[in-house]
Amino acid sequence: MRKIILLTSILFLISCSTKNPQIIYTPIPYDIGIPSFPDSMNIPANNPLTVDGVKLGRYLFYDDRLSGDPKRPMCCASCHKQEHAFECGPQAFEDGRPRGNSGKKTDNVMMPLFNLAWNNSGYLWNGAVHKDSLQKTVLMSILAPHELDGRAENTVKLIKKDPLYRDLFYRAFGTEEINIDLISKAITQFMLSIVSFNSKFDRFMAGELKLSKQEMRGLMLFTTEGADCFHCHGSPALPLWTTNLFMNNAKDINFEGEKDRSFVTGNPMDKGKYRVPTMRNIEFTGPYMHDGRYKTLDDVLNFYNNGLKRSPYIDPLSINANHGGMHLSDKDLQDVKAFLLTLSDTAFIHDPKYSNPWK
Repeated sequence: MRKIILLTSILFLISCSTKNPQIIYTPIPYDIGIPSFPDSMNIPANNPLTVDGVKLGRYLFYDDRLSGDPKRPMCCASCHKQEHAFECGPQAFEDGRPRGNSGKKTDNVMMPLFNLAWNNSGYLWNGAVHKDSLQKTVLMSILAPHELDGRAENTVKLIKKDPLYRDLFYRAFGTEEINIDLISKAITQFMLSIVSFNSKFDRFMAGELKLSKQEMRGLMLFTTEGADCFHCHGSPALPLWTTNLFMNNAKDINFEGEKDRSFVTGNPMDKGKYRVPTMRNIEFTGPYMHDGRYKTLDDVLNFYNNGLKRSPYIDPLSINANHGGMHLSDKDLQDVKAFLLTLSDTAFIHDPKYSNPWK
């Protein structure tokens, strides 16, 4: 009888000292659920996407405590808004440029946060962050004065206070420990899980519907020398609708003080080069260019039509720069715009799996 009592006591003590005894850590791979793209996916080997990792990252992405300061709450979603395809939106540019939590102005947001899993050339407009270092970008965003302006120890302290996170971290990483490394890893997983591939044009390519004559004509102009967009932004054969390369698109002739591609490479011929953005969801991601200088798509089209500026650094593929632009008719421009709007994924900007889980 004593042996039975002793054994029962030991088992009770073991069960009390075991963290989350009711939970078994079983990482389940996350199915990104997207058709095959021609480029290989870029998922960090030390941070594979799991169902619970993505879930945790989503909670953190929308958690205002990331700033580490209850008096200045701020999170990733403060700038990366789902309704703007996880860009900052036009309201952030009302006084020139978006501002971080310290009040310091920042550049245009790092570009829309979707289909990042196929980015194989680096992050930020100038590619300053290596393609394998998205987690570094997340951490930098938490700490940078022109973004969340946080302190790692304060952020961790606030996140630890919420009992919800204890189970979330255990399910995601097999530990109840909460630190800034795991926080940034989880957010990275969520960001890499955000995909958009259900636009009108995608359904057209799948044979589910037809495009209008205007949309088809816009596609023709886009993918030929008529509008000459395809050299940078691709064609139906490149469904990301970006080459992810860095190019000078002839919008400036003075590059002093610019944090462009040459700022990263040291190559003077990289002056004025910035990442080519995707045309997917372009309807939702204004204002446009690396500094948000153009408010509307019409502004952008008018720039390419008659506002190109020659410099020694223009990409050779920008054939229209030699004569100032495309010089298309108003009808041509509207046809190109009609095609661009077929790349809008309205289901994506309302998809609940990317929305705020705290609401």
